[in-house]
Amino acid sequence: MKFHLELEREEDGRWIAEIPTLSGALCYGATREEAIRRVETLALRILADRVEAGDDVPEVEAAFVAQPA
Repeated sequence: MKFHLELEREEDGRWIAEIPTLSGALCYGATREEAIRRVETLALRILADRVEAGDDVPEVEAAFVAQPA
């Protein structure tokens, strides 16, 4: 599971990080590293909420393999 991050520096010096393929995953940070850390954290929360709600989340489903009973 890999997500592409887009980064841009605003005119006021803040950084914005976004994961375009994950709706709602957009964060600002004072530094590039902070923006990346925040959007990665938010992405995990978004995916966890979707799994908990029972939504189809193929990105996460492929990350786990259950052992046979």
